[in-house]
Amino acid sequence: MMLRLLLALSVMLGLELSPLHAAQAAQLLHYPAQQGTVDNSQLDISGAVDTPLIAPVLEDFHRLNPDIALTYRNLTTLEVYRTFIDGNENPQSDVVMSSAMPWQYQLANNGYARPLELDNAERWPTWARWRQELFGITFEPVVIVYRKALADHYGKINSHAELLSLLEREREALRGRVVTYDPARSGAGYTYAVEEARLSPRYWELVAALGGVEADLVGTTQEMLDGLAEGRYLIGYNLLGSYAHGFAEEHPELEIVIPSDYALVMQRLAFLPRSADNPEAARRFFDYLLSEHGQRVISEQTPLGAVHPALEGPGSASALRAQLGEALRPIRLGPGLLATLDKLKREALLARWNREFHRPSTPADTPLSEETAP
Repeated sequence: MMLRLLLALSVMLGLELSPLHAAQAAQLLHYPAQQGTVDNSQLDISGAVDTPLIAPVLEDFHRLNPDIALTYRNLTTLEVYRTFIDGNENPQSDVVMSSAMPWQYQLANNGYARPLELDNAERWPTWARWRQELFGITFEPVVIVYRKALADHYGKINSHAELLSLLEREREALRGRVVTYDPARSGAGYTYAVEEARLSPRYWELVAALGGVEADLVGTTQEMLDGLAEGRYLIGYNLLGSYAHGFAEEHPELEIVIPSDYALVMQRLAFLPRSADNPEAARRFFDYLLSEHGQRVISEQTPLGAVHPALEGPGSASALRAQLGEALRPIRLGPGLLATLDKLKREALLARWNREFHRPSTPADTPLSEETAP
C-alpha cells in the first residue's frame, strides 16, 4: 500500500525516478577531514546529481577545505522532496541539490531555505536565483539526439522546425523509430511540455507529428539513450543534454543537437536548509560553488554547464548564449514553476497532449475539419 502511495505521489507531482538515479541512490561519497587540521567540521550534502557528475566538484572543494569531513548522498528527486514534505527534515542535510525545479522552488517558497549572506550569492545572476535562498548552479540544455546515419538519408536536424518537417515528410520510414518522454509519467517530460506549450505556437503540431510516427514514450533520458545506441531508435527528442554528452563520448554514432530555433535549459537548484546541522560549513561550500573557480570546475570537468558570467569558454552559459543568443530559453526560476504543481492544470495539459498525439492523420490536401483542427 505504501509503495503504491509513493508511486502515485511521484506521478501526480511529475517526479522522475530514473534507473540511473535509482541504481545510485544508496551510493555515498565520503571525504574525511585531513589528519592534523584544527577545528574539523562536518558537511553533509543530499543531491539528485549522479555521483560521477558531482565528484570532481566535491573533490576540488575538499582539496581546498581539508578540515571539513564531507559526505555526499545521491538521492532521487522524490527522495529529496519527501525529506521535507514528510515533516522529517533530514538532520544530515546541510546542502540540498535537485534537478526537480518546481519542487525545489516550492520548498524554498514554503520557508525551508535559509538566506545566504555571501558576496558571491549577492552577485549571482538574478535569472539564476530566487531571493538569496535558492540558486541555479548548472546550465543544462535540453537536446535532440539522432543517429548520424540518419543524416545520410534525410539531412541533419538543427531545429524543432526541421524535426517537424522530417517527421511529417518521412512518416512511414520513421514509424516506431522515434522516442521521447511520456509527460504523464516523467517529471522532466511534463515540465518540458509545459514550457514548450508556452514558447512555441507550433508545439502541438510537433506533438501530433510525434504521434504520427508512433513515437515510443518512455520515462527517462537513459532509456532514450540506450535505445538510440542499440539502433532501435533513429531520433530522440528532448533529452537532458548533460547525460547525453557523457553517453555520446562512448557512442560516436550519435549526434547531439541544441536546437537553433529555441532550446530549453534546465538548472539544478541548491539551497541551505534551515534545519542544517552545519550551516557554517554549508556556507563555505556555497561560497565555493558560486565562485568563479568552483564554476570553472563545473564547466571544465563535468558536462553540467556553468552559470558564472565571468566564464566564457566551452561548458559555460556565456558560450552557449554567444552561439544561440535569444534561442536559449532557461526555465524561469520564479512563481510560474508552481503552476506545474497544480493538479487541474496538469490534467488539462495532459488531456490536450494525448488528444494531439493521437490525432487522426489528415492528408496534406484535405482541409482540417473542426474535429482535427488544433
